[in-house]
Amino acid sequence: MQLQQKQNYIVLCKLAMSELVTDVEKQIKSESPENINVNEEYAYLDRGGFSSEKFKIELRGLPKFYGIAELKKLMNNKLGLNTSKIKRPKNGSHWLYACFQNDEERIKAIAALNGYSWKGKTLIAEEAKPAPDPLVRKRKQEEEGIQNKKKKEDNDKSQEERLKDAVTPYWNMPYEEQTKLKEREVKNLLMKFDNEVWKIHKEKRTEIEANRKVYDGLSFELKPIQKSPVTEGYRNKCEFTVGIDEETSKPTVGFRLGSYVTGTVAVAPISSLNHISEKMKKAVLVFQNFVRQSSMEPFSPADYSGYWRYLTVRESKHTGDLMLIISMHPQDLTTEKLEELKKNLIEHFSTEESVACCIKSLYFELLTKKRVGEDGSKPTHLTGSTHIIDTILGRQFRISPEAFFQINTAGADILYQSAIDMSRVQRDTTIVDICCGTGTIGLCFAKHCDKVVGLELIAEAVKDAKANAELNQIENCEFFAGKAEDILPSVLARVTGDDVVAIVDPPRAGLHMRAVTQLRNTKKVKRLIYISCSPASAVKNFVDLSRPSSKTLRGAPFVPVRAVPVDMFPHTKHVELAILFEREQSKEQVDQTEEQVDQTEEQVDQTGEQVDQTKEQVSEDVNGDKQAIEVDSNNGEMALDSDISTNDVQI
Repeated sequence: MQLQQKQNYIVLCKLAMSELVTDVEKQIKSESPENINVNEEYAYLDRGGFSSEKFKIELRGLPKFYGIAELKKLMNNKLGLNTSKIKRPKNGSHWLYACFQNDEERIKAIAALNGYSWKGKTLIAEEAKPAPDPLVRKRKQEEEGIQNKKKKEDNDKSQEERLKDAVTPYWNMPYEEQTKLKEREVKNLLMKFDNEVWKIHKEKRTEIEANRKVYDGLSFELKPIQKSPVTEGYRNKCEFTVGIDEETSKPTVGFRLGSYVTGTVAVAPISSLNHISEKMKKAVLVFQNFVRQSSMEPFSPADYSGYWRYLTVRESKHTGDLMLIISMHPQDLTTEKLEELKKNLIEHFSTEESVACCIKSLYFELLTKKRVGEDGSKPTHLTGSTHIIDTILGRQFRISPEAFFQINTAGADILYQSAIDMSRVQRDTTIVDICCGTGTIGLCFAKHCDKVVGLELIAEAVKDAKANAELNQIENCEFFAGKAEDILPSVLARVTGDDVVAIVDPPRAGLHMRAVTQLRNTKKVKRLIYISCSPASAVKNFVDLSRPSSKTLRGAPFVPVRAVPVDMFPHTKHVELAILFEREQSKEQVDQTEEQVDQTEEQVDQTGEQVDQTKEQVSEDVNGDKQAIEVDSNNGEMALDSDISTNDVQI
């Protein structure tokens, strides 16, 4: 018995020793340099707080044409999922990442989406691995002496040159060359759109090909690019980042040298950039001095520590006044500390230096992470005016902290006048301004038309639009708050008159498909002007507006007639594009129009005959009068024609 116990004890000891050795081996393996680096690359997942990389899926097999808003509607509304973020590598990509709040929601999404049929395509959904931390990965590559080609090129450039390349990539190109390059890029993009129309309109191919001979390869007219009247210091709004200058290691208010995805969080000063005014640059330095004197560090995207994040500066090119919006992460600051900080900011921006910079309005904003569906915080007014005033085409507009306003004021004059000219607006025309913002486009149209109706998602912007109408004493404008796709039907139902022109100036992503469908199905909209700051993103909208009629798109398609590129962003790759679309006439409408023309020609012919008859009658009457009256040269008396009765009065 004792022998058996001893043998069992020895076996247990051997097992314990074996497990201990295995644990030690695992620990040694996990602490190897290779695994430490790997663990470090994913350490951000365990720092606390939510990361969109934690619960991610890869979605493949997507259709050729789709919008992110459409996909979100499918996932969140129809399938009952709770998507927190969608990451698409590029527009039109057949795959993307979708992120969720927890593993349960991710599993539910995979079950719902995998094998689901959408727009004729069968989707494939699988769990996706989180991406490694770009900063850690970059540092590791640098330690190993691995550098990509771009990094080697950047090492040969100064920080100033790198910043210019990142923010104003055409900074060292003559302006004439910039506009020619943009003109070619716009034409190439429109040719892709034109080819899509050619593919989907088989019955119109002959007409399209004939028009291409007239318009140099396009089926519609492309006007020469309209140049910006101002190319230096033209921006009236900039959002600056607060970070660390990698050269001086000091807190700096400026622009990032790259994105976090590329492993770059360094911020460089903006003094050398030519698209920012000197007045705005001085205001940035005033705030930078405050940050450097503060005991609080800039916010770090690497570990979410720190406080100062952004400075937004808005400038009126009409008055020269500046508005500043300071944004920070409060971390664990108490209410008392925040109130003290606000007082210090008010005091700092009341100095002579601030007054000399024309800083007339100061706002403060707290940035905290928000969950899906939650509204972000709003800027709080600290001191000065609540708005600044700028002008476009002689109209005055008040600008609030979050209001959309074209960033190139002088360029906006050119853009809006081009839209007015293209629209062929008449005194009896109704303008429907979709995504109207603070009403700038509609109010510029107001004096040329009968009525303007504006739609805007942001309620504060609608308040500004109404205030701007009052400021300019314009009474033929109405503005409504809500999503365009939700309120467009009811707004269009209020529109009277036969000549209705829609103006569409949506955000960069374009117009929601439901809004496009409603525009197509509202037959009273005869012309449409689409203004886009990102033409490549808007191509899908262009194609949908031009598609042949179907069960969904019941109304006749819109046909592109004329396009005008406007250079609103000198020294950058961006360009604004305005396109005039006209409603295609149905065969019945064409026949009616031809019949009306024939009737009009008949009326003209009849009128001509009547005129000729009248002329003949007048000629006969005149000749008859000449024969009827004879003058007696002897006594000067007037002899009456023998046809006149003797009872008539004699002269």
